[in-house]
Amino acid sequence: MNETITVTIPNKRSKEEAKQRIDSGFHTVTEQLGGRAQINQSWQGDRMQFDAAAMGQTISGTLDVREDVVEINVSLPWLLAKLAGPISDKLAKHTQLLLDKK
Repeated sequence: MNETITVTIPNKRSKEEAKQRIDSGFHTVTEQLGGRAQINQSWQGDRMQFDAAAMGQTISGTLDVREDVVEINVSLPWLLAKLAGPISDKLAKHTQLLLDKK
């Protein structure tokens, strides 16, 4: 059974700047994973939809950029759901670093 986690990160940037930073960060993660994961993402307005598959596990989710926050919702398969806490923490930390980076 899948479990959905939600992470909300404060945003002090404009929507466009936040989207650009997140998009470049997403591409960096994709490059770091190399051929080990199949990652897809697309923007529809201020919402990015994404999915990733690796080692037989697939995650999917959305990322919404708002004026004051970025909200990430990720659906984890049962195996990864056991790691929901650490995954949430990493998402929050890395997204905050992207938004705060000078």
